[in-house]
Amino acid sequence: MIPAAFEYVRAGSAEEAISLIGEHGDEAKFLAGGHSLIPLMKLRLAQPTVLVDIGRVNDLSYIRDGGDHVAIGALTRHMDIENSDLVRSEVPLLAHAASHVGDPQVRHRGTLGGTIAHADPASDLPATTLALGATYVAQGPNGTREIAASEFYQGFLESALAPDEMLTEIRVPKMQGAGWSFQKFNRRAQDWAIVGVAAWRRNGDSGVALVNMGSVPILASSVSSALSSGASIDDAAEQAAAEAEPQADLNASVEYRTHLAKVLVKRALNEATG
Repeated sequence: MIPAAFEYVRAGSAEEAISLIGEHGDEAKFLAGGHSLIPLMKLRLAQPTVLVDIGRVNDLSYIRDGGDHVAIGALTRHMDIENSDLVRSEVPLLAHAASHVGDPQVRHRGTLGGTIAHADPASDLPATTLALGATYVAQGPNGTREIAASEFYQGFLESALAPDEMLTEIRVPKMQGAGWSFQKFNRRAQDWAIVGVAAWRRNGDSGVALVNMGSVPILASSVSSALSSGASIDDAAEQAAAEAEPQADLNASVEYRTHLAKVLVKRALNEATG
């Protein structure tokens, strides 16, 4: 499998990368870790004419305390998130979910911004940041803007990013002692999740998001609403697929995915509560 011919340019800063994307138009794509884009190019499902390599824009690789949130640069590797003392302390759900991404080679190369911008509903970290109520910061030729995670995912592999924008930072609210759980059911270790659940709970508040239960990461708002109304965990878990649109594939039928979502949400809520 050989990609179609393309031009390669390397950016030294976010500003240069945005300028290059603007110069080359809609057929240009950012290249960070490459784990999502390169396979699509090999299958010729994506055929950008220009690749703008942002992998060495070191200014976008950081983890900082932002007061009420943890700020993570878009080019921060999964392994750095998994091993960060700050993330483990303030957003342990995110650190744990990062440890489930692929294998160590993938986690050493893959970036948080890359997996979010790719917007794959089967990916672990988009759903996790969605459950946590994260905010994404995008930079374009006209400056920066903030996008709520709940408004970011618009379709299969489609996001609210404009063609001339790049993701620069992910701001994840601190969990402040909330209980949490990450459940992932797959056929083999390191596979994509057949269904996954990221959940947290603190007093009357909660957040639950589903992996691979639709064309976008799913925020299971009905589960949180049921809990806040006094429903038991068992009853709330029955609402797991209320916002979902699961698809059948070689791994699971629609019915099986729906059942699995309820089982995993129940497990996650019990663990988060305990």
